[in-house]
Amino acid sequence: MKHLDEQLNQTQADQFGLASAALLRQGTLPKEIKDRLYTARMKAISLKKPEKVRVQKRALATSAGSWNSGSSNGVWDTIGWVAPLAVLVFGLIGIAQWQDDSRINDIAEVDAALLTDDVPPDAYADSGFMAFLKNGPLSDSSNDSSDSIQSK
Repeated sequence: MKHLDEQLNQTQADQFGLASAALLRQGTLPKEIKDRLYTARMKAISLKKPEKVRVQKRALATSAGSWNSGSSNGVWDTIGWVAPLAVLVFGLIGIAQWQDDSRINDIAEVDAALLTDDVPPDAYADSGFMAFLKNGPLSDSSNDSSDSIQSK
């Protein structure tokens, strides 16, 4: 029912517009009314929002098979997608190199500790001993307890 009312109102508005246009063409309206209608029309035109214009651009491969966006900016288009890709590749290479260096340094520390210490090599297979090496020597409280044992 609502749709029918809207359609009826639109039909009535169209009929009123056609009747008004016919009267204006005949010139039977007084000059004052014509002037008021003209100013109202100009005001309505100035307030009207501009229509959206749709522009279509080709964005995929042309017949030659190259990627083209309609306008050819050449070098700048290429730099626009090559530069971030290059930064990503060099960043990943840097991260991999840093991880390799870190792993090599950890292995070198264990080797140096193994070669310079009196600890048997089997101790280095114990995960608790590896944690001990990373955290450093025992705290002062354990040193005090060993001194008290020696003094007895």
